[in-house]
Amino acid sequence: MTAQAREAALDSILDAMGSVVVAYSGGVDSAYLAVRAHRRLGARALAVTADSESLADVQRERAAQLAADVGFAHRVIRTRELDNPLYVRNEADRCYHCKSELFRQLLPLAAAEGFAHVVYGLIVDDLSDFRPGHRAAAEAGVRSPLAEVGMTKSDVRVLSHELGLSTWDLPASPCLSSRLPYGTPVTPEALRRVDRAEAAVAALGFREFRVRHLGEQARVEIAAAELPRLAESDLRQTLENRVRAAGYRDVVLDPEGYRRGRLNEKLRVVPA
Repeated sequence: MTAQAREAALDSILDAMGSVVVAYSGGVDSAYLAVRAHRRLGARALAVTADSESLADVQRERAAQLAADVGFAHRVIRTRELDNPLYVRNEADRCYHCKSELFRQLLPLAAAEGFAHVVYGLIVDDLSDFRPGHRAAAEAGVRSPLAEVGMTKSDVRVLSHELGLSTWDLPASPCLSSRLPYGTPVTPEALRRVDRAEAAVAALGFREFRVRHLGEQARVEIAAAELPRLAESDLRQTLENRVRAAGYRDVVLDPEGYRRGRLNEKLRVVPA
């Protein structure tokens, strides 16, 4: 199937659903789903952003800006995953507890306001990685229409570009808690440090990277295509200084660069 054929299949699913609440983080996939739901369902679609300590400031602002630019209904709710000790202890199932908290809030909201379904932006690429949040969605009866029609990240980018969405070429941007290695407790202070450090790296013009929180040390992983920039005069030192200013004593630049799913590589993933 072409991306356009999958989009037509998605439209048919949305039409059949009748009305939806979209879990909308402002990333590539949820943005496309929110816009497509708005195109098909109008006022019968509501995009909802979960705001918590694990949401980066830039992502919160981007989500609101896209909703304003496109004109779809958008609401922000407060989620409290950090009140759950099972989330805070940051084991491999952290995302399960995060998504469970999200859906515990979205399902009553949808029921109270007459929306028939809650949907979120899972794509087929996600099914090859460790995604405990998908289990939470299945348990809650939350649907993933992009995955249902077989959409890949490439499909979503192509279709988002055709729609003129500013999100079409954004790098992946999972929550800030993903910067903490499994077993490192998730705290508001650690998340604030990561957010400040990543904002500092982005301000230097880097697009795809992670700042890994290793206690007092930050490990900066920059995409291989952008690593040569660190040879520019004083840029490496400037980056290190700005990450230290965000609250880290030591800064290490990873020579291997950034790669997606790195923290999951030690986990055994059993395909669904």
